[in-house]
Amino acid sequence: MARIKPQALLQQSKRKKGPSRISATTIIFYSLILVLFGFFLFTTYRHWSNRSRFRSENQMSVSEAESTSGDPRKSDLPGYAVLNTSKGSIIIELHKESTPEVVDEFIDLCQKGHFKGMLFHRVIKHFVIQAGDNEGAGGTEDWNLRGKQHTSVKHEAFMLGTSKGKHLNKRFDLLITTAPIPDLNEKIIVFGQVIKGEDVVQEIEEVDTDEHYKPKVSIGILDVSLTQKI
Repeated sequence: MARIKPQALLQQSKRKKGPSRISATTIIFYSLILVLFGFFLFTTYRHWSNRSRFRSENQMSVSEAESTSGDPRKSDLPGYAVLNTSKGSIIIELHKESTPEVVDEFIDLCQKGHFKGMLFHRVIKHFVIQAGDNEGAGGTEDWNLRGKQHTSVKHEAFMLGTSKGKHLNKRFDLLITTAPIPDLNEKIIVFGQVIKGEDVVQEIEEVDTDEHYKPKVSIGILDVSLTQKI
């Protein structure tokens, strides 16, 4: 058997212990794995950060809506009423914020057809036109006397209201002022304002009346429609 020389054995030992080279394919493979892993971490971070931001923004928008809307039932109420009369249409903006209970009752009565066919039974020039029942004739005459005696203006022209006394007795009439009226806070609950149809109000105001301010020719409300926007 041939003997291996010591010098050959030393060179063979060095070749075995030396590091093996890594191929380019292996380097590319592991680099792709690192890139994919980094991309996965990045997308996961963006997903959870966007979700947290959306949740906080959603909570903020809900809290802002609650703070601005207050009672959500008020925002759902119609904002306008259209009084279709035998002389033409009168558009009323309802004061939902200042008189919510009266507006609620008015809307409920409109939906029940309470004002359909109601007559303007009292017309006082440069004062008010009134639709409703014909009981208590002295009420409006008393307001007319008060108007002559007082000078402080509280109610502007073309305001919609109802009589306090009749309202307390579960009756609901309608009054539209035709001029600035002295202090009648004890008599009238104002819950709306005419924004279109002032000429119709003035035409009703100009009709001939008897000594009790009752129109000699019947003028009435054909119906009342409610709407959110005009």
